[in-house]
Amino acid sequence: MSSNNTGEPNKTTGQYHSLKGTVVETVGNLTGAQSWQQSGKQEHAEGETEYKAAQAKGYAEGTIDRVGGKKDAVVGAITGDRQQEVLGNVRQDKGEAQQEINKNV
Repeated sequence: MSSNNTGEPNKTTGQYHSLKGTVVETVGNLTGAQSWQQSGKQEHAEGETEYKAAQAKGYAEGTIDRVGGKKDAVVGAITGDRQQEVLGNVRQDKGEAQQEINKNV
């Protein structure tokens, strides 16, 4: 899996390598170059794998924010700490948005 310089999977680089692999495979198909076909298929598959790994990581991070935010909001409501309650609601909303962006369709 190719990844950015942090070693973490990245949706953008995953899409780039998926598309590049498709282009290389197509050139190989048009020219009959087996090595280009194979390397294109491989790069496409690696790109798809990286994209899906980044998507799963983003969804998991969204879950953590959603659950942590809900906890903070409830604790804030129980203790009367309005700031903690509001910040918890904001974190929960952020987590839900991140989950929505990264869900499998």
